[in-house]
Amino acid sequence: MKYEGFIKEAGLDEKNFRWAWAFCNEVNAEITEPELADELLDLVLQGKKTATASALLDYGPDEPLPTVDGKFDILLDGQGQPRAAITTSKVYIKKFTEVTEQHAFKEGEGDRSLAYWRQVHQEFWGGFKLFNPEMEVVCEEFKVLYAKK
Repeated sequence: MKYEGFIKEAGLDEKNFRWAWAFCNEVNAEITEPELADELLDLVLQGKKTATASALLDYGPDEPLPTVDGKFDILLDGQGQPRAAITTSKVYIKKFTEVTEQHAFKEGEGDRSLAYWRQVHQEFWGGFKLFNPEMEVVCEEFKVLYAKK
């Protein structure tokens, strides 16, 4: 397994590994913005980012929605190297216009306000032609199980 060494270093059980991913990736796992992926990962490593959001439209038959099931994911940096292991603690779907100030704060980005969250996510999803104010957003909260310094 590709991440066996990291999983062992983290003291986690390989059978609970779900998948590895980076922020700003596409369905085919291509990291579209490595610098932004690193920036968001750094927020996780600092303890500021405990949530993320994705467009429901990004999920297809080969990529299931995140679930609260005790499994863990490996967060990759912008170069595809494993840096942290997380477990999902909460998942819910909201329309873009219904995402809360609390969720925006947990995402840890910018000034942590809902206005900032809306601006950057509209720009990001707009770049993929996904943005619509009524679009459904998968809101995910997570806990860090292990972080590689």
